[in-house]
Amino acid sequence: MRETDVTMMAAVLVGTADPEIVGLEARLRASQLQADVAALDALLAETLLFTGPDGTLGTKQQDLAAHRSGAVRFREHAPEELRVRRVGPDVGVAALQARLVVSVGGTLVRGIYRYTRVRTAGRGESSADM
Repeated sequence: MRETDVTMMAAVLVGTADPEIVGLEARLRASQLQADVAALDALLAETLLFTGPDGTLGTKQQDLAAHRSGAVRFREHAPEELRVRRVGPDVGVAALQARLVVSVGGTLVRGIYRYTRVRTAGRGESSADM
């Protein structure tokens, strides 16, 4: 990850600054664009449960397998808005809106998506992604 990744994410932050979560969101974005499975593995909790754009549920292992095989490949990821709320000393919620172009099974999918992530402080993991 480059410093410009953090700068880009910080530029779309609405509300109170939270350098930890802004940095984690920037790392996740960079990892997705690079299909860096090792980095994604470190950023996602073992208990991750996420909802994809089509409404299907997925797990960490399914997400990693999709990136590893190339079935999912982020082509563009332009953050548009990031909102962060701390809901306790160890838990933060990040809501990110981004313009994405993603190859899914060889088909390009484009759109503006909003993801809500629950993050555990200190571990830097996303445990839920909706």
